[in-house]
Amino acid sequence: MSQPDVEVLVKPECHLCEEALKVTADACSEFGLQHRTTDISTDPALAQQFAEEIPVLRINGAVRDFWRFDPQRLRRLLREASGN
Repeated sequence: MSQPDVEVLVKPECHLCEEALKVTADACSEFGLQHRTTDISTDPALAQQFAEEIPVLRINGAVRDFWRFDPQRLRRLLREASGN
């Protein structure tokens, strides 16, 4: 099975984004996965769509969490997405 696409949508000067990126990095490292970060301030469509929900976790394009990421839930989602 291919690696899941793990993406965190963020915006500048967002303390929740910093927390979410740390939780995501920690969980992804446990599974040997990479994640990517997308700054919504550089994409007007994303900025409009997710303005009130940042940070947002997307796995394989589907929104799976927002605001505060729960580490246990994230691990479960990664486990499911990676087929482990």
